[in-house]
Amino acid sequence: MAQLRHDYSEFVARDVEVVVVGPEDAAAFADYWQKESLPFVGLPDAQHSVLKLYGQQVNLFRLGRMPAQVLIDKAGVARFVHYGHSMSDIPENAEILGLADEVNAAAGAGGEGGEEPALA
Repeated sequence: MAQLRHDYSEFVARDVEVVVVGPEDAAAFADYWQKESLPFVGLPDAQHSVLKLYGQQVNLFRLGRMPAQVLIDKAGVARFVHYGHSMSDIPENAEILGLADEVNAAAGAGGEGGEEPALA
């Protein structure tokens, strides 16, 4: 999450809302968010309901949930999905920001998000 915090202003400049979904209960999640002063939205998902909606994998041999990144446009369409194969398999912010630029440009051209960027 440090990389998201580092470039958070770049996401805001592109009108991108960062939402981090985690497996903790609401109290543990709130404590962590407050302790770390994270500027983006945190959503506790102790019952795994969001995890199931987006097909995020759980690997008990690799400490639980594998990372997943989903870029959703303003119409609610997933334009980019990346499912990590390890805890360090996370796209760089520059890649996500570039995809956000593509989605925003397509939406500005009159489409509902335009053509979909490639899925990873």
